[in-house]
Amino acid sequence: MESSRTVHILLAEDDQIDEKAFLRAIGKLHITNPVTVARDGQEAWEILKGTNGRQPLPRPNLLILDINMPRMNGLELLERIRDDAELHDSIVFMLTTSNDDEDKIEAFNLNVAGYMLKSDVGNSFVKAVELVDNYWRVVEFPQSTSRRLGANGGDDRRQYVRHPDSRGVL
Repeated sequence: MESSRTVHILLAEDDQIDEKAFLRAIGKLHITNPVTVARDGQEAWEILKGTNGRQPLPRPNLLILDINMPRMNGLELLERIRDDAELHDSIVFMLTTSNDDEDKIEAFNLNVAGYMLKSDVGNSFVKAVELVDNYWRVVEFPQSTSRRLGANGGDDRRQYVRHPDSRGVL
């Protein structure tokens, strides 16, 4: 059963080529959920918390984090998310070039929903985005989240918008 609430996607990615590939994969799969792009972990944190003049990312949401980013890397951001009372239950996927077992272990110790390599930019991104799309369609989000967040009714999932503060390139 499909949720009537929009699932917002936050992509934390500093490489514009990888960002474009991810957004292209979303388009190829006809996924039109709102996507917000952050250039690094610090910007992603500001978007999640609604600080520094930004609107907080609405929930429910899916977070897709690259590990290797400037200012705050994906694992540092993930640790901060898990330590935060409001965000600790966020659904997070790591999408990265790092095939290092230590990074994988650290990510899974911080309860990631999945760890995906972007070694084959075109194919891997389509598969990764398809996995994320299937995940949010199957997973039931708690009703308390929608009441706490003031989610509205109606299925507006098919409306594609970019976060106004996003500096990404389509």
